[in-house]
Amino acid sequence: MNKSNKYSPEVRERAVRMVQEHRHEYPSHWAAIESIAPKIGCATQTLHEWVRKHEIDTGTRDGVTSEERDRIKALEREVKELRRANEILKLASAFFAQAELDRRLKS
Repeated sequence: MNKSNKYSPEVRERAVRMVQEHRHEYPSHWAAIESIAPKIGCATQTLHEWVRKHEIDTGTRDGVTSEERDRIKALEREVKELRRANEILKLASAFFAQAELDRRLKS
């Protein structure tokens, strides 16, 4: 899943800050997002995701932070690589064990 980042981090930060600063002017959090998203030029759902991610990263909302998510992804890659290496080592071990048995039988 490779997403292109159409919006710079600065634009994202500014949009999230606008929602936070102007939230009190709207009847709901969603209404603020619906009003501000077109001004930024992004979809309402996109801005909602940015705000949610910011709230999680700052600790105002429960969830996995961006830093934790990146660490989990790195650990999952490492586990996958180690499992692959283990499988190779098992196959090599079995191959050499069979070769040793064949050598002993021929002697």
